[in-house]
This record gives sequence, C-alpha cells and structure tokens, in this order.
Amino acid sequence: MTSIWDLANPQLRDITVYEPGKPIEETARELGTEPDAIIKLASNENPLGPSPKAIEAMRAAISNAHLYPDGSGFYLCKAVAARLGLAPENVILGNGSNEVIEFLGHAFLNPGDDVIIFQYAFIIYKLLATSFAARTIELPAPNFQQNLGATLDAITPKTRLIFIPNPNNPTGTLVSQRAIDSFMSRVPENIVVVFDEAYFELLDDPPDTLQYVHEERNVMVLRTFSKIHGLAGLRIGYGVAPADLIEVLHKTRQPFNVNSIAQAGALAALEDDAHLRETKRVIDEGRAYLQEQFSKMKIPFVPAVANFVMVKVGDGCAVFEKLLRRKIIVRPLKGYGLPEWVRITVGTMEQNKKLIAALGDMMRN
Repeated sequence: MTSIWDLANPQLRDITVYEPGKPIEETARELGTEPDAIIKLASNENPLGPSPKAIEAMRAAISNAHLYPDGSGFYLCKAVAARLGLAPENVILGNGSNEVIEFLGHAFLNPGDDVIIFQYAFIIYKLLATSFAARTIELPAPNFQQNLGATLDAITPKTRLIFIPNPNNPTGTLVSQRAIDSFMSRVPENIVVVFDEAYFELLDDPPDTLQYVHEERNVMVLRTFSKIHGLAGLRIGYGVAPADLIEVLHKTRQPFNVNSIAQAGALAALEDDAHLRETKRVIDEGRAYLQEQFSKMKIPFVPAVANFVMVKVGDGCAVFEKLLRRKIIVRPLKGYGLPEWVRITVGTMEQNKKLIAALGDMMRN
C-alpha cells in the first residue's frame, strides 16, 4: 500500500513540527487548580495584556464579523507607515509576522537555494527553509552573539535570504548599529536581508534598520503586535520593505489573511502610547529585578534587553517540571540545543517574585 509520505513533498520528512506549550487551562486541569493560579512565563507575552483601547475597538468590531475584512489592511497599513515615516506601499500585514516570513519563502526560495541563519536563532527560519527544500547554513554564535562578519563569509552563489533577529529569541542578545552598518555596506544586493525586530519597542536605543528601506535596499524589517502591544492571540504582524519588494510579496499573500478583529485591535493599540510606556516600564523594572536576583543566587544568565532572560539552570527540562508543579511555566530550551538553559519571560512584579521564591526553594532542597 502506498504511504501518504510517498506522495508528499520529500523535504517535509525532515521538518520537526513546532510545538508550543500546553494551554494554561490544560495545565491547570492536570495540576488540579484554576487557570488563574497558573503563572505563565514561557512565551514572551505582555504581562499587562492588551491596551484597554484595543479591547474596546475589538468589541466594537465583532458586530461586523459577518463581513469580510479589509483585504488590503488600508487603515492599519496607513497608520503603521505614518508612524515609521514611510508610505503604505512599504507595509504588508501578516497573520503574525511569521506569515510574512512564509511570504518571503514563496517569493524567493527554490529547491537547492541557501538561507543563512545563526545558531540558537528563532527555529521558524530553519523550518521555513526546509519546507521550501532550501539548505540552511547555520553559523556558530559564540557567547550567543551573532557575528555578521561571519555571515558575509558564508554567502554562496545560491544564498537568497539572510535572517538577523535583533534582539534574538531565545538568547536575548542584540547586534549593534555599527555591526549592522558594516554588514550592510558589504552584503551583495541580490540577497534579501531580513531583520526580525519583534521586540523593537522594548529597546532603549534600538538600531535603525529602516534607513535601508528608505534607501530601497533589499531589506525586510519584521515587527509584530504580539509583544509590547499584547495582541499575541490575534496573530497580527507586519513587514516593512521597499515598495517593489512588498509588491512581490503581495503576489504570495492569500486574500483576507488578517481578520477584521485583529486589524481593529492593532489599529487602536498602535495609538495607545500610554499603554506602551507602562508596558515598557513594567518590563524594564521586572527584567532588572530578575537579573539582580539571578546574580545574587549565582545563577548564570545572558544579560537581556527585551522581555525575557535566558538562564542556565543545569537541567532545563527538570527545572521546567519542578516549576510546573509550583504552577509556574517557563520555556526549556533543549529544542534549541541548550539543554541546560530555560527562557523566562518577564512578568508582573508579583509573578517575578513568585518565580524567584520558587527557584530559591528549589536550590535549597
């Protein structure tokens, strides 16, 4: 009997399906507790939740849920472009910025092409390359740092895409403006460089990559409403690039890919500067507290700049399980080749203190 795998694209055999954590409700059921008792510090979500203005806008949008959404995302693209000093033609919306990554694969990758990424980078890049039968060139990241000079040396005649997550998830390290400028002055123009900036708004002094969009270089800048805006459940992000590159990507985009509730929520969230400032204040304060406590406890960590910290705990999976029994969820990093590490999202100060207390108890016992 013919196996379905004999019919499927052969490269799919090599893909390990991305596995998110269990729903909070299922974890609560297994632990015999209420969902509200679970502290989730695993997915780099906004501890304050969505902007109240976004919630109000989404509720209003529900009454028109029988209508198809604005397929062009006209108002949201216009608002994003105005914020960035660009034109709406420089913006494309995605069902999460992950979908924009998929657009890039459809547009630029053929079997046998090369994609350059760094070790410990967001696992989706490798999954994308494999799904299009492209080869992933994965460069070492000593001390968890991305060396863009090494990226230049790794370029081949078949290189089509280079992914630079900044800051990187899960390591939390940041590539400097100087390194980016040096790299961009030497990268061949026939390669699309992708700066994944999901945590951009959380940075104190973020690098400027939009200058290369203004210069009409082959650059895609990815941003999202999942992090500082607190809209991860809506799956909405965007890419910013020269208009001709965006035009190519629109050819790969499915109609109505971003729903109307998400567009309404994102548009309102974008305009709520007070919520953004308060989110950043809470994250900055919480990150400083966690890192101070890790230092006192002599737990190694990678100094962070976003809303998570990568921490070396000895046996990441074991610590994950122990914390889970204490109703705290963190992210073990064995899947990234980092079995001794976990990634801990910055929560509210109350959540952060409960995490530190739990780790302290575990270390004493």
